[in-house]
Amino acid sequence: MPNLNQSNFHLAYNPKLIARAKQLRKNMTPAEKKLWYGYLKNFKFRVLRQRPIDHFIVDFYCPSLKLVIEIDGGHHSVEKVKEYDQARTQVLEGYGLRLLRFTNQQILQGFEQVCEVIEGLIPP
Repeated sequence: MPNLNQSNFHLAYNPKLIARAKQLRKNMTPAEKKLWYGYLKNFKFRVLRQRPIDHFIVDFYCPSLKLVIEIDGGHHSVEKVKEYDQARTQVLEGYGLRLLRFTNQQILQGFEQVCEVIEGLIPP
């Protein structure tokens, strides 16, 4: 893969995305803050925020569960963005990752249900 780095812990990533990922971690959306501070920060498994994978930056990544969690704002309902999201999902699934998508509204108004869905992915 051109221009991608890889380590034992992280999937291939574009090093040019590191600065942008740090910026995104400092400027989380209200839904990202709620999910991070209300649940994922103290999750049973390590979760990484705004993690570069391939040529993308995912909102949350749990390496132990091979799980990516994306929180979609209103702009994700636009057709062009939907197509991009589908292509992105295919690439991430190609790495053997499972992808969960929640809307801002689901996080902010149905927080307990979102946590239950994530909890349901933990193997017994």
